[in-house]
Amino acid sequence: MSAIMLDVAGLSLDAEDKNLLDHPSVGGVILFSRNYHDPEQLQHLCASIRQAARQPVVIAIDHEGGRVQRCREQFSAIPAMADFARYAQNDQQASTWAEEMGWLMAAEVIANGMDFSFAPVLDVNGISSVIGDRAFSSEPAVIEHLAAAFIQGMHSAGMAATGKHFPGHGSVHADSHFEIPVDERSLDTIDALDLLPFKALASSLQGMMPAHVIYPQVCPHPAGFSRHWIETVLRQQLGFEGVIFSDDLAMQGATVVGDMITRAEMALDAGCDMVLVCNDRAGAVEVIDKVKIGPPQRDYLSMMRAQPKHRLDWQARTQDSRWAKAQQTIAQIRTLAGR
Repeated sequence: MSAIMLDVAGLSLDAEDKNLLDHPSVGGVILFSRNYHDPEQLQHLCASIRQAARQPVVIAIDHEGGRVQRCREQFSAIPAMADFARYAQNDQQASTWAEEMGWLMAAEVIANGMDFSFAPVLDVNGISSVIGDRAFSSEPAVIEHLAAAFIQGMHSAGMAATGKHFPGHGSVHADSHFEIPVDERSLDTIDALDLLPFKALASSLQGMMPAHVIYPQVCPHPAGFSRHWIETVLRQQLGFEGVIFSDDLAMQGATVVGDMITRAEMALDAGCDMVLVCNDRAGAVEVIDKVKIGPPQRDYLSMMRAQPKHRLDWQARTQDSRWAKAQQTIAQIRTLAGR
């Protein structure tokens, strides 16, 4: 199985990139801001990745909107998810905005050659230093309502939706990119708050990404390395049947379980279908060469590959009525926010 998602170095593929993409364990590529200069370059890079890969791959990006939007120049400035509830006059307007922005984000990403963005964030906004306005709200019911609309918009553009960061990163302050977050709350407390959006939306999601957070009252391992969280809670109790992606194994929150080989093996053993090894080329080489990949449990290609019913014409996008309406919404939100 091609269960490894890795990154590439720059704006175009170099010889090492092409060599890695030709490895049978590689099934996905994630792009970052360093991989983007302009739409034409990005489209050529995505085509080159597919050409260089030994087998079909999925191409992903973190393009949520707000603070986390890898492509900016010539792309629409998607508002932060918190802006919908913060500035809308009523629930219906917030929902309409969320659906419009879900479509816009997905349509622009797909139009430039990628398959999906790791979105939406389903975390409940609490004390986290890294979540904040990336979350739709601090209220689970509001998250469920707005994330459902955002997902509907993504689906209408032909993009699979990936919920993150299961079972919730919002109630611990530490940033798992640079620290090892530990959430000391009980399972009952997590179940009554953070898990609610994941429960409500599990059947609407094609992908899920666990958090690099330790919940010691439940399991000694971070959620992405825990069979309890992935198999017992996510698969059995929530009935999730989609693709489970590890968060980046190079993040500090993953280091608690061991070296890169151990991290990849443990994530796969816990039930992740695809593991991300980003911004650590030596680690990626180790993983694809040394980690034994078992038979596939899910067809991630059919679940996560973009399937646009009507692909946005990038060159003629200003003539697209839905795109134009979404620009009006962005302008309206920016005005209300005083930006």
